[in-house]
Amino acid sequence: MSRKDLLPDAGPVLSIRAALYRACRDAKGGITAVALEMGIDPDALHKTLNPNNRRPIAPEWIEDILTHTQDPRLAAALVRSAGAVAFTPQPVPATKPALKALGKMLEEEGKFVGSLHAGADDGRWEAHEVADLEYHANQLISQVLGIVAGARLAMEDAEGADHG
Repeated sequence: MSRKDLLPDAGPVLSIRAALYRACRDAKGGITAVALEMGIDPDALHKTLNPNNRRPIAPEWIEDILTHTQDPRLAAALVRSAGAVAFTPQPVPATKPALKALGKMLEEEGKFVGSLHAGADDGRWEAHEVADLEYHANQLISQVLGIVAGARLAMEDAEGADHG
């Protein structure tokens, strides 16, 4: 393992065990703080998360670690084996300008997808074509879910104000 691999934004999706370790290591206060939030002995969590340990990890601990750290690397590692993608939307105000920007982005992304006909025509997708498609899909999903999250947040704030 290289030093670069230890950075929080290391590129490839990690194994669940490595993601658990890094989520706790990089959390505010480190593994000890996560253990105390979980209500368990810090030494027990240290031993369990040791990359050289091959004993099973309790599912409740995995859930608690994800809840306390909210680490996207861990979420990605947990769903990868099912062929899924984990995504946590960042709320964006659902304003008229934001919705117009989304409409413009949808138009531009539609043109981009249409430009990829070469990959579909010959049935051979090249790595750069797939990477481009994946990037644009993530951008689109990010913007749409961000606006949805922003609308939900505004709705919940309004409901709280109505009841408060």
